Amino acid sequence: MSDVLHINGGTPLSGEITVRGAKNFVSKAMVAALLGDTPSELRNVPVIRDVAVVTGLLELHGVAVTADTGAGVLTLDPSNVESAHVADIDAHAGSSRIPILFCGPLLHRLGEAFIPDLGGCRIGDRPINYHLDILRQFGAVVDKREQGIHIRAPRGLQGTKIALPYPSVGATEQLLLTAVRAEGLTELSNAAIEPEILDLINVLQKMGAIISVDTDRVIRIEGVPRLRGYRHTALPDRIEAASWASAALATRGDIRVLGASQPEMTTFLNTFRKVGGEFDVDDDGIRFYHPGGDLRSIVLETDVHPGFMTDWQQPLVVALTQAKGLSIVHETVYENRFGFTDALRGMGATIQVYRECLGGHPCRFGQRNFYHSAVVSGPTPLSAAEIEVPDLRGGFSHLIAALAAKGTSQVKGIDLIDRGYEHFTDKLAALGAEFERD
Repeated sequence: MSDVLHINGGTPLSGEITVRGAKNFVSKAMVAALLGDTPSELRNVPVIRDVAVVTGLLELHGVAVTADTGAGVLTLDPSNVESAHVADIDAHAGSSRIPILFCGPLLHRLGEAFIPDLGGCRIGDRPINYHLDILRQFGAVVDKREQGIHIRAPRGLQGTKIALPYPSVGATEQLLLTAVRAEGLTELSNAAIEPEILDLINVLQKMGAIISVDTDRVIRIEGVPRLRGYRHTALPDRIEAASWASAALATRGDIRVLGASQPEMTTFLNTFRKVGGEFDVDDDGIRFYHPGGDLRSIVLETDVHPGFMTDWQQPLVVALTQAKGLSIVHETVYENRFGFTDALRGMGATIQVYRECLGGHPCRFGQRNFYHSAVVSGPTPLSAAEIEVPDLRGGFSHLIAALAAKGTSQVKGIDLIDRGYEHFTDKLAALGAEFERD
């Protein structure tokens, strides 16, 4: 299938679509199945490329994976876990960063693990040093080689006390997946507490883990010698839900997102309403719509949970190009997340990016030569253009811009969007979008 989409924009999106389990949770819950000694069942699983990648990596390590894609159910049987060939891991993982999270479970199961060079979206440094430092503190021996990184645990893994310099989601996941079967007590300070992290803790607790979360971002884990499989329904994808909400706002549309959940989206919903959008919540999902009139400019700062999520920022910026006045957006989570605005400027948006910390508190990127603040002036009509998708979230934001713009846009590289948005072209069709895929 071609990775080029021709979008005839300017038509409000209207209709009903469904979101399933969170991309940022499902892949981690799949890895957690490695820790059990009986099969696990994961429900509400979306059909996205990241799930396919993790499925392949698990199968390379001897896990039997059975998928009912229509029902969104995965069964994962880790009875025959084994080491995988280096070349196979490298070839299958591609640009995915998920192999780093296999390390803790594989060290417990096999005493060793290997990870290839890691890729991922081009939105910032995203170093893996947090992960490797955590594994070393548990007693792992890390050996960097030409093909990647080989990790061993000759004496097993021991509980430890770790304080993160920043509440990294990936590092917190690494610690959880490693600590639950390490000997003794592990304490993590300055932990990430995103909903996806708490749902991973729910999974691990179902498997037999002992984990407590304090109000001061401290997580404590008492290691146990064995874990069993789990049965769990994944929490809904709050990023996808917010992406469709922003599309409704930018196109002056009306989209009901079945499966969307209010508690995980409280901060987004407040901001959505401040901008001038409206929403109705019921037991089945959330309806997002443009109520008419002018959208309002805002001052916005991204932050770790419970702040405004960095993955919500990019699609909302597209809607802010249609808001009256000057909006200020300060990105504090990733240092390089405004690259997607180049394409928006090419479509007629008035957006300036700055090195300074604008509109909020000084952050760790201040005085470091990163363009991590943006000023959006609107409303500005958007015109069709040729666009190259830069990354997953930026790519969906470009889709929103093309849907809002007058004329026919050509969007290249949309296969990247398949990583995290299930059947997104089917959903576009259901919402009345006019497009063709080469």
